[in-house]
Amino acid sequence: MTTPTAEKTTPTAEKTTPTAEKTVTTAEKTATDETATGKTAAERTGARTEEAAGVISGARERIDALDDRIIGLVQERMAVSAVIQQARIESGGRRVNLSREMEVLAHYSDALGRPGTALAMTLLELCRGRV
Repeated sequence: MTTPTAEKTTPTAEKTTPTAEKTVTTAEKTATDETATGKTAAERTGARTEEAAGVISGARERIDALDDRIIGLVQERMAVSAVIQQARIESGGRRVNLSREMEVLAHYSDALGRPGTALAMTLLELCRGRV
C-alpha cells in the first residue's frame, strides 16, 4: 500500500484557476472577491500587504483542499471500521477491541504528541457503534 505524499507548493500571485468559461488569475479573482465582499484581500486575511494576502489566500485554498481529503479519509475509515465490527460481532466477539484501540492511541501519540492522542480519541469515537 502506498502512502500519498503532500505536494509542497508555494502559492504565487500568478496562480491561475481554470473555470468553465476561462482561466482566471489570482489577481482577477482577488478583484472579483473585493467587489463581492467589499473588503480587500488584505482585510479578509489580516495581512498587511496585498502580496502577503495573495500568499495567504492561496495557502488557505490548499488547506481547504487538504481538509476535504482528510474528511474523505475519515469517512472511509468509518466504513472500514463498521466492516470490522460487523465481522467481530457475527463471529461472537465484542464490538470494540480495547487492546487495538490502545495501539491506535499509541500510534497517534507517538506521531503527533499529546494532541495526537486527542485526535485518535475523536477518530475512535467516530468509528465506534456504526454497525
